[in-house]
Amino acid sequence: MVDYNTLKMRLEEYGEVMIRVDTGEKIELHKHNVTFEDSTKEIKVDAGTDTYWINTDRITYYWIHKEKFEKE
Repeated sequence: MVDYNTLKMRLEEYGEVMIRVDTGEKIELHKHNVTFEDSTKEIKVDAGTDTYWINTDRITYYWIHKEKFEKE
């Protein structure tokens, strides 16, 4: 399980975070279309025509595309 507050901080810091949920699905989170619901510890993703709610208890791990930030 991924810590809700840590994930929130990483998205704020890097602007993009990849997650994997317990079903094996990979989801790319972007700062501009994600809202963190502190009261429920859920992540709301606005995907344009669809809205997704992800419970952080279902997130098995996350990673960051650091190579994107190392290039100058």
